[in-house]
Amino acid sequence: MKLISAVLLGLASMSCVTAKAATASPLLVIHGGAGVERKDFSAEEERAARAALTEALRRGHAELMAGKPALDAVTAAITVLEDDPSFNAGRGAVFTHDGKNELDSSLMDGATLRAGAVAGVHTIRNPILLARAVMEHSPHVMMVGEGAEMFAAEQKIPQVDPAYFRTDKRWQQLQRALKEEAAGQAHADLETAKHFGTVGAVALDRDGKLAAGTSTGGMTNKRYGRVGDSPIIGAGTYADARCAVSGTGWGEYYIRLSVAHEICARMQYLGETPAQAGEDVVVKRIPELGGDGGAIVLSADGRAAMPFNTEGMYRGWIGADGVPHVAIFADEALPAPHE
Repeated sequence: MKLISAVLLGLASMSCVTAKAATASPLLVIHGGAGVERKDFSAEEERAARAALTEALRRGHAELMAGKPALDAVTAAITVLEDDPSFNAGRGAVFTHDGKNELDSSLMDGATLRAGAVAGVHTIRNPILLARAVMEHSPHVMMVGEGAEMFAAEQKIPQVDPAYFRTDKRWQQLQRALKEEAAGQAHADLETAKHFGTVGAVALDRDGKLAAGTSTGGMTNKRYGRVGDSPIIGAGTYADARCAVSGTGWGEYYIRLSVAHEICARMQYLGETPAQAGEDVVVKRIPELGGDGGAIVLSADGRAAMPFNTEGMYRGWIGADGVPHVAIFADEALPAPHE
């Protein structure tokens, strides 16, 4: 009888979990990079960035409300941000020391732990689409450089002339960095680059499943084949059944701390909320090592956090009601989901 009771109890618990998952309230959280400073852009640029964030939220929300999986919402939102020159990803990517645009991206499905990533590509209009293709149509997790672009051609992922990614603002940022470097300012490339972020999204779908994705152009004036955290699963992107994270910031520190996975591990093993885990890792530990940045964190029960330790971070969220909430600077009031 005890065994039968235990089995029945277990089945009842599973039924509760299934019922909860079936009634999950869709939620999408996005970021367009930390390190934002008011002095760096005009009112017109600010309006454009807010409009792009809003459009990304709406595009991803449409996928969720159509009953599509979290992966689709993440991909849709990031594609919008990659196409907008306001952000350091896709068309708005920063330049390397050699005057090129090198793009990195990754995507992870929390329900299956499948993941895909690309790094150092030059011709892929939407790197997040290629990262998804790597996940879904190859036995690998990460592809880089020419090999990744060859795979993109096989998969018919849209490719463009590298000139597509060039924007005058990013070119001028490189010129300033090169002048600072020539003048002997130590680490001028890193000091300039850290103000320009990354884009990312995390989503919870109607089935209670999570996904996360990140895309970036890297660091202004980077060289030597440098790859940051964005395409590295566990550093810049991570999702499992309980948690989804996308990071933005000084990638070397995110790699050293395995930031995205660390946040999820704290939630799983220490029982911390997204806000608590994000605060400890992003606001405390990263600055202790000398880095900066931010992240977006989402749990399977619909709690979200957007911690960052800079003057601003492009960020926003949208729930089942379809109302987008967008903010840029630290002093902006942004309601939390379920407030």
